[in-house]
Amino acid sequence: MPQLRCANAPRTAGLFIQLSMRRHALSPALPVLDLLLPLRASHRATLTTAARRTPASLHPFVNQTTPWRPTKLSPAPNPTARTFSTSPARRATHAIFNPQHGEDGKEMMLEITARAANRLSEIMAKDSNPHLALRIQVESGGCHGFQYLMKLVTLPPTLPKTGVTEEEDPNAPVREDDTIFTFAADDGPAPTADATGPKIILDSPSLELLKGSKVDFTMELIGSQFKIVDNPLATSSCGCGTSFDIKM
Repeated sequence: MPQLRCANAPRTAGLFIQLSMRRHALSPALPVLDLLLPLRASHRATLTTAARRTPASLHPFVNQTTPWRPTKLSPAPNPTARTFSTSPARRATHAIFNPQHGEDGKEMMLEITARAANRLSEIMAKDSNPHLALRIQVESGGCHGFQYLMKLVTLPPTLPKTGVTEEEDPNAPVREDDTIFTFAADDGPAPTADATGPKIILDSPSLELLKGSKVDFTMELIGSQFKIVDNPLATSSCGCGTSFDIKM
């Protein structure tokens, strides 16, 4: 059976010309091949101008000057929401006796970590001695030039206004160049000179070498001990952490 054909069937080329003419009815000077090419720069400029003339209400990402109104997608702000503060956090370590200042005028501090404070509190409770303190002293020696020496001492119930010299009393618990630090919880009141919290005592030369450090309590395979960590002046230290070298 012969294949049926339409007597008025348009050619493919004719349809292509007709579509091109419809597209460019407003701009007959544009070539037919522009149907297959991207928009010209003039067309993009026309579209951009039209978009600029569009009312701002039709652009959801344009900053509006109208007052904020609650919607389903943007609930009202929570008045009880907690905001962030840029104020510095209150430190837990305080100098309660003879605070020292360095050459730059800043107070020389030694931080007591929470673990070290808890361990000192446990020792104080076990010995029933609320006036117990940990004295830290730096001496020359060890495998790296300097070494830490630590021992427990008992402070007087009331700290003196000024300490005594070693010549006056070599066994005095508090000397004139000593500085005493204590640990206080962040939510508690600022400690006073008669505070009964865990304390660290250092002489002036030792504090000069340990300023900015932390007194921590570590539990390792070799044993548990109080330890100096994060000393900004130390360039190297031994494995056990009792000897160190400093920047000269």
